[in-house]
Amino acid sequence: MPPLTPRAAADRLGVGYSTLKRWILDGRVRTIRTEGGHHRVAEAEIDRLTARGQPEKARKRLPPAADEGIAGLSARNRLRGFVEEVRVDGLLAQVRLRVGDQSLTAVITADAVRALKLRRGDDALAIVKSTEVMIARPMR
Repeated sequence: MPPLTPRAAADRLGVGYSTLKRWILDGRVRTIRTEGGHHRVAEAEIDRLTARGQPEKARKRLPPAADEGIAGLSARNRLRGFVEEVRVDGLLAQVRLRVGDQSLTAVITADAVRALKLRRGDDALAIVKSTEVMIARPMR
């Protein structure tokens, strides 16, 4: 796969173009230079940044009572975390939320991602409503 432009890399990482450019200029993101001097970001660098996570100060924080707007919702299984990754492909999007030391992945519509303005590093709530819950014990 060819290296990505900074704009495409920013989309993949769920951050703004200006944020990624600042990270490139600060040396936090490794790039390849084209003959014309333009930056390109390798797929391996995207993977490295995704695995490492965003710096704490770059995350957008919700106020403590941010879920009050959904207080009338019947679901009580609310997991607070931050968006680790957003991938949009056609009509669907995959959102990976980091809750403590665990990851939770949800497949939602691309329209919902745009409406919620979800970006990597944003605080978010996962609201679980299911008719089935499976329990397993780890092997010893």
